[in-house]
Amino acid sequence: MSRSLKVEFGNEAYLNTCNRIHILPTFLDSIAAAAVPLAMAMLSNNPPADFGNKEEMRSYTISNTLFEIDAKYVPMKLLGEGAYGVVCSSINRETSENVAIKKIRNVFEDRIDALRTLREMKLLRKIKHENVIEMKDIMLPSTKRSFVDVYLVFELMDTDLGQIIRSPQPLSDEQCQCFIFQLLRGLKYLHSANVIHRDLKPGNLLVNSDCELKIGDFGLARTKSPRGEGMNGYVVTRWYRAPELLVCSDNYDAAIDMWSVGCIFAAILGRKPLFPGTDSAHQLELILNTLGVNHDAADFDFVTYQPIRDYIESLPDSPGVPFASMFPDANPLAVDLLKKLLVFNPAKRINATEALEHPYMAQLYDPLLDPAAKGPIDLGFDDDIGEDKIREMIWEETLCYRPGKAAL
Repeated sequence: MSRSLKVEFGNEAYLNTCNRIHILPTFLDSIAAAAVPLAMAMLSNNPPADFGNKEEMRSYTISNTLFEIDAKYVPMKLLGEGAYGVVCSSINRETSENVAIKKIRNVFEDRIDALRTLREMKLLRKIKHENVIEMKDIMLPSTKRSFVDVYLVFELMDTDLGQIIRSPQPLSDEQCQCFIFQLLRGLKYLHSANVIHRDLKPGNLLVNSDCELKIGDFGLARTKSPRGEGMNGYVVTRWYRAPELLVCSDNYDAAIDMWSVGCIFAAILGRKPLFPGTDSAHQLELILNTLGVNHDAADFDFVTYQPIRDYIESLPDSPGVPFASMFPDANPLAVDLLKKLLVFNPAKRINATEALEHPYMAQLYDPLLDPAAKGPIDLGFDDDIGEDKIREMIWEETLCYRPGKAAL
């Protein structure tokens, strides 16, 4: 069930691997059993007489959440709810395509949240890659000057990597390899386009039953500043947060994503988080206990926040815990790649292209078939813009999916 992979990837070794492996957890069957009959029932109903009017909206309440969406979309079930939005599955009655609709409520209640929404909209319109989730549509608000909610429409995937990791289904080395290859492939493109995701974790990696993986949730993503300065260090879910963020540095780069890849890789191999810290101090302690401390290696020279530097310097040298002993059943090449990803000093950490060139990926990676982006992405705005400008730019992004619509 490899669907579009053969057409999109063209990498024969990768195709052969993905054609042999599938993710078929029982919860996928239950989702399909519930969703498909409901969708078919909705499709079998006669559409309203004015169905062709693209401006018409419909209101639905799904699990106590109001969705006001285009008439062509019929919601099916609530998929999840978080701090930045509510997501439901839906079907496009014009195309019979399953999609996910993300409602971002009261988007202008907080200027930072509004900026985050604008940034995600602009990034996903500009990024086109097989391993990045595709944004298919944005609902056109009823008025330009008074809308408060934003609805983004994405392709619908079967599940996320977090659910796969927590499931009882065993994962083969081929499946682990396939997941990490696609993640690295997407990151090579993003990083070469000047984009840092800043919130990579299993729950943000969307997966289909044929092992197709796509990077999602770009709400915290940023384009890299020229000097790598001035960015908020409080990003990335704690268990996947790089050491440079834990030591209070706001001078960081794409290496933070690579640390997250290492943590994700370890979670796949061990079927649980590697560094489940209860707070930032505990997180740093777990990392140092595992990686060890060698004051002669100059691994901590980049730590400039004096209290944390004093703490690290007070620690005795220690060897850490070998990854080979933590993952005794893993492919030795996988363990070697993991060691190169989970390096404390970001300057010594492997980057996405180097990770793809690692022997563990040798059978899958072809630089000609997995190119970098053509150039950096420019979002075209500064973070100090006000609400009125943000609102105008969100409206303009919406019109990119609705060409020819006039301002209301």
